[in-house]
Amino acid sequence: MTSGARTLALSFALLGALSLTARAEVGEITVAQQYGVSFLPLMVMEKNALVEKHAAQGGLSGIKVSWVKVAGPSAMNDGLIANALHFAAQGAPSMITLWDKTRGQIKGVSPMTTYPLYLITRNPAVKSIKDFAATDKIAVPSVKISTQAIMLQMAASKAFGEKEFAKLDPLTVSLSHPDATLAFTNNTAGVNAHFTSSPFYEQEIKAPGAHLVTTNYEVLGGPATAVVITASNKFREANPKAYKAFLDALKEAIDTINKDKRAASRIYLQAANDTKNSVDDINTMISDKDYAFTLQPQKVLKTAQFMATIGSIRQSPAAIRDLFFDDIRDLKGD
Repeated sequence: MTSGARTLALSFALLGALSLTARAEVGEITVAQQYGVSFLPLMVMEKNALVEKHAAQGGLSGIKVSWVKVAGPSAMNDGLIANALHFAAQGAPSMITLWDKTRGQIKGVSPMTTYPLYLITRNPAVKSIKDFAATDKIAVPSVKISTQAIMLQMAASKAFGEKEFAKLDPLTVSLSHPDATLAFTNNTAGVNAHFTSSPFYEQEIKAPGAHLVTTNYEVLGGPATAVVITASNKFREANPKAYKAFLDALKEAIDTINKDKRAASRIYLQAANDTKNSVDDINTMISDKDYAFTLQPQKVLKTAQFMATIGSIRQSPAAIRDLFFDDIRDLKGD
């Protein structure tokens, strides 16, 4: 083979390799979320096609995004492990569980929402965690692994002693927030308590006899990250452009919300098909001092260390950075 022929052959080989590299990125990503105003950044991302925008800017044109709704974290965890889901918006305990189960191969992309979770009941005898009895039924998104389930265990640990952290577990049932709201307000399926979030809390607290027992902020000792974005290292390494496009889109969505919360409230109402709340209602919720859309973590490490103490996970993270990929360079908080 002549020198020119070898050069031409090498050029074609390089072009082929580059083509294969370009094709390595997925043409479609799937994002899972649950229900409620806490997922508003994802709704803004979908409404404004922000992932597609940032993907195109990064040289990945034509990417499609599938947005799916699931009832609780169990389906998300299975989907992430099977690589059927690429990103999941879930509670910190679910992400922590996956981090431990996969030895760090699945972890947090970034925090997304800090907000209160409310444990409410219609039982007049229940004034505190200690008052729940065998006849009570507490709805949570997923027993054992949802944020609400872990918060209930943490509250029980404080109330009854560390070894009694699971004392209230037999009272819990898995229901999505919309289904739990119906059961709670209609007094059906035996559900007389719900560890809930906005905007469901605002609806349920109006039910006859409904009253607040505690919040995750009270349990954890301050504001706490309630929703994080989770992904696998396998997807991140194989699809750097798609991964970066998603993260950049999330940052833009959060900035958009924080700049104009009324406009963002209108997006929520449309995306959630919410006919029970007004723009003013949603704007009031997300403008509350205890509510924040932010990339900074709060109480995530404390939650993980509690889960390690009770044996829910095998290893305890030494620092918050253990739980997140390093793409959020200015990661602060706990």
